Amino acid sequence: MGASLTETKTRIASTKKTSQITAAMQMVSASKLMKSEGLVRKYENYAKHIREMVLHLVYANRDKLLMTSNDPVEVKQKDSDDFLDYHDLLITRPVRRTAYLIISSDQGLAGSYNSSIFSSTLEMLERDHQNDPASFLLMTIGQSGSAFFKRLGYEVAYDISGLSDQPSFTEVRSIIVKAVSLYRSGEFDELYVCYNHHVNALVSNFRVEKMLPLVDIDEPEDNHSMKEVDYILEPSQEEILEQLLPQYAESLIYGAILDAKTAEHASRMTAMRMATDNAHQLVDDLTIQLNRRRQAQITQEITEIVGGASALEEND
Repeated sequence: MGASLTETKTRIASTKKTSQITAAMQMVSASKLMKSEGLVRKYENYAKHIREMVLHLVYANRDKLLMTSNDPVEVKQKDSDDFLDYHDLLITRPVRRTAYLIISSDQGLAGSYNSSIFSSTLEMLERDHQNDPASFLLMTIGQSGSAFFKRLGYEVAYDISGLSDQPSFTEVRSIIVKAVSLYRSGEFDELYVCYNHHVNALVSNFRVEKMLPLVDIDEPEDNHSMKEVDYILEPSQEEILEQLLPQYAESLIYGAILDAKTAEHASRMTAMRMATDNAHQLVDDLTIQLNRRRQAQITQEITEIVGGASALEEND
């Protein structure tokens, strides 16, 4: 009985220490989550303005971009569906190979954050490609994703890990620029980003978002008001778009990375809170066990004392 009491006391002490650690990790993750949400809001403001700029440059002087005839006298108007085919990032071409950029975490202790990404991605690869490696290319952000797919025998063409809690564009620029350049060179015909989208502190949803070709360059409803604004462009409109469209595509991928990081912090915070609550519940259960064993020990000792006293009385 004494050994059991000592063992229970040791478990209670160790569980209390564990709960202190998980509670501290929860607070750290909550702080990181707040910073990431602030960074995402700033990115969304930037993305809104750069998208407006791209839309204006593409659509404000639409007639100029539709003049494709070599004859200065004859002007040929393109069909509406073919209007955006002047830049390779906007052209939808036959899909022979698809690239997937999978965003995961470098570390664990984030609940089902990584497992949901991996299981959903594997299901998608099996459904859409029948696991044919020639039809898709994998790129990963995060040590967990790279290790997982390599362990299953998949080839990971490019990977990056060790990102900070609020990654800057400089940290992920190499893989983003590589993805865009590979698309432009024809190594693949579509690029999808697979990650967990942050909804709130308790909910995140697996998302597969098409990044290339750019498919969200739709003509705004208030296009007429844009045409009324006359910008002076240096150099030409086409040359500006040649620089701006790749930057816009890169910013979309960067935004997905920020979103995924925010979801990671939220998932880790939730996991640590659950671990802390479970530790507290375990301490309560062990304390009840300890009290019952103490009571049983005291009852046994009293019984032995009473029994001994009765035996002495009988001898007298």
